[in-house]
Amino acid sequence: MHTVVVGTAGTTADDVIAVARRGARVVVSEEALAAVAASRQVIDDLAAKPEPVYGVSTGFGALAVRHISPDLRAQLQRNIVRSHAAGMGPRVEREVVRALMFLRLKTLASGRTGVRPLVVETMAAILNAGITPVVHEYGSLGCSGDLAPLSHCALTLMGEGEAEGPDGVVAPAAQLLAAHRIEPVELREKEGLALLNGTDGMLGMLVMACADLGRLITSADVTAALSLEALLGTDKVLAPELHAIRPHPGQAASAANMLRVLAGSGLTGHHQDDAPRVQDAYSIRCAPQVAGAGRDTLAYARLVADRELAAAVDNPVVLPDGRVESNGNFHGAPVAYVLDFLAIAAADLASIAERRTDRLLDKNRSHGLPPFLAADAGVDSGLMIAQYTQAALVSEMKRLAVPASVDSIPSSAMQEDHVSMGWSAARKLRTSVAALARVVAVELVAATRAIELRDGLTPAPATQAVLRAVRAAGVEGPGEDRFLAPDLAAAEAFVRDGKLVAAVEPVTGALA
Repeated sequence: MHTVVVGTAGTTADDVIAVARRGARVVVSEEALAAVAASRQVIDDLAAKPEPVYGVSTGFGALAVRHISPDLRAQLQRNIVRSHAAGMGPRVEREVVRALMFLRLKTLASGRTGVRPLVVETMAAILNAGITPVVHEYGSLGCSGDLAPLSHCALTLMGEGEAEGPDGVVAPAAQLLAAHRIEPVELREKEGLALLNGTDGMLGMLVMACADLGRLITSADVTAALSLEALLGTDKVLAPELHAIRPHPGQAASAANMLRVLAGSGLTGHHQDDAPRVQDAYSIRCAPQVAGAGRDTLAYARLVADRELAAAVDNPVVLPDGRVESNGNFHGAPVAYVLDFLAIAAADLASIAERRTDRLLDKNRSHGLPPFLAADAGVDSGLMIAQYTQAALVSEMKRLAVPASVDSIPSSAMQEDHVSMGWSAARKLRTSVAALARVVAVELVAATRAIELRDGLTPAPATQAVLRAVRAAGVEGPGEDRFLAPDLAAAEAFVRDGKLVAAVEPVTGALA
């Protein structure tokens, strides 16, 4: 099994995905444990002094004015976890919770939070045991950390609440810890706060969304090329010199992908045949510009994610010179903005894909294809309702593109009076990413069927590879009407799992 080593300098997107999705084992480096021990000594020294220090010997948020005596501090740390574990709604996906825990572990291991090495080692043990705390959909405002989600994770660390075992069965956390010989942690000064104060949930979802969108944008380049081919369009608009004079890197990459997929096609360039047209429609001609803008947006989102992956987000923090300072680094605005930005890009990419699908099905605009790509139009409806489903998905994605990060509801008696709503931005982006895979899948079904209906014309070698692979995956070709949902589900899995890109790359070489 792959092992991820956590040090003091942050982590990588690949490591997050390895732990969250593939169950990679986590090891905390000796260097990190030494740094954690050193910062803990700073906290212990402060805890022994009579002066109040936020998070060490005071209450939290609007209650920070109260000085807490030493005999109540362990109770204070337990209480913050118990009271903040106030999530509601459906359970959050296992991969999200694992990413959340791993990223909090990453910050704890930085030596900037003041927890004991025991806390770090126990969190790593829980991840390695495959124990996943039960975390709920609602409970984070994306400021002062993803509070309720992280609190539910901290509750498991204490041996309280519920968690899912490696077998998928939910049980009391204490029972699961005992089964794996993990001792619950009795939290000490600052530790409860350090477990809750981070952007880890929204960041984990951003990292996974970036990985998924990278694959889907390339998939959309492939389906756009197939639609251009099916509509007998021209590939001259994909020429590198055209994209060089508008030097957006994403646009050039998408155009190059499409051009490589279309190499050797016998279907392109027929736009001057029976029904001459000077230009293809925008949804065909501008495909690289729209997908390319999405690529460039994704590149910026990855830059923000990488910066956050290198960060130590907590309040207060132990600085290298030994000072313990309060700060506002827990605010989720940098992450929230790009989560919303990606939802906008995903919605627009889906919108243009739906327009191409509609064009393939309309006999007045498809340049000789049968209505709805049906075998016997009127008796058969073909892909008519597949496009309805696609349109419904696009409509929902447009609603999900409304930014969450422009909202703020003050909390904690107006102490926390401006919040990011980054968790909400992340949750809706996950829905949008799943919808985009379905939208691209419908275009794939329509474009491949349309190409097979072009008798006497030979598609590009890369297109032929797609046709073989998608039919082998259970997506049937032209013919009489049949139960269509299984075909669409098979196409969705084909796109989502990267098999569409994998089908063309032996012919085209690696696509961007």
